[in-house]
This record gives sequence, structure tokens and C-alpha cells, in this order.
Amino acid sequence: METPIRILLVDDHNLFRSGIRLLLSRNPDFEVVGEAADGLEGVKRAKELLPDIVLLDLHMPGISGIEATQLLRQDVPDTHVILLTVSEDAEDLSAGLKAGAAGYLLKNIDADYLLDSLKRVMNGDSVISSDMTKKLFAQIRNDPPAQPAAPEIEKLTPREKEILAQLAAGLSNKEIARKLDVAESTVKIHLQSILKKLGLSNRVQAAIYAVGHGMT
Repeated sequence: METPIRILLVDDHNLFRSGIRLLLSRNPDFEVVGEAADGLEGVKRAKELLPDIVLLDLHMPGISGIEATQLLRQDVPDTHVILLTVSEDAEDLSAGLKAGAAGYLLKNIDADYLLDSLKRVMNGDSVISSDMTKKLFAQIRNDPPAQPAAPEIEKLTPREKEILAQLAAGLSNKEIARKLDVAESTVKIHLQSILKKLGLSNRVQAAIYAVGHGMT
């Protein structure tokens, strides 16, 4: 049996945490290792427990989910952060992803989508509720395009630039592999190189970067 994915729940609503804990406890692929009721407590618990994923509310007493995400990425960089929120504000989404969150999910998603999202994040994907993805790219495309950061862009190989452009078009790793006629594992290797060269945390940040620098 594979080791279950270790989850830390951070949300100021006890009833909501109880519901998520119950859902995850019914699936052997997951283990809730701890809970916290605010962002600072969540960061402290994450440093103690080193969970695989922190499921984090966006709006809580004390520090915001955005600030907590920044601290988590700094203090426990191997832990993935997924924002689980009621906010459908594209600016909240953008801020969360820029802070380093690997996902942004709305609390009205169904249980199967949540469980699948947790597994996808552990496999290196980023997850965003579909309605929010549309809002994010609409917001970015409506902003005046930034000038390409030449020193960063020029670090990329032609193939990496090609893959980055496909990310900006919204394609998944599998779709990019099919379009470019390469193995999906090859796309993942290139993506890791892109993230390292650009100083980014995940594929969603890379897509935002590409759109913002006119690479579509």
C-alpha cells in the first residue's frame, strides 16, 4: 500500500474542517495530520508536521491566506499549498498563485474534484476551479502586455519557449506532449527547467508569466 498523502487543514470554520476531515478519512489515499484555525497557527503546525499539502482558507482572522502562503513557501518549501475558498475574485486568485499556491479551489466543488485535485498536485500539476481559470486569463489578457524580461526569457531554449507558449494557451502537459509529439515525461522535464530558470513555483505561475509577457 502506498503512503497516504498527508494533509493539514487550515480554516477558521470548525464545521467546514470537520466535513473535509470526514471526507478524507473515508479514503485510504489521504491522512489528515493536523488542523489549525488561523494562518499563523497553520504555518506553525506545518513546520512541525511537514505535511504534503496544506488546504488553506483565504480569508481568516489574523494574517490572510495570501500571507500564510508566502510564509509556507518560505518555511516549508516542499509542502504544497492549495487555497480552498469562497472568493471568486480574480485578483485573489492571481495574488494566491503569485504567492506560490499550487491550487485555487472554490468551496462549492464536489468531493471527487477535490480528491482528484489533491492527487494531481502531488503529481506536479497545478489546480484551479474551471470558472476561475477563465477569469484569470481574461484579467491578464485585458491588462497591457508587459515587456519581455529579456535576461530571463533568453535563458530558455527554443523548445522551452514553445512549451511555455502552450502553457499560456491553457494546454495540459498531456495536450502539450500530444501537440509537440513528445513524451509527457519530456514535457515535465522541460517544465521543471522553465520554472527553475524563471524563478517560479508552478505551471500556473509560468502560464501567467507567459501571458503577461506576450508569449501567446
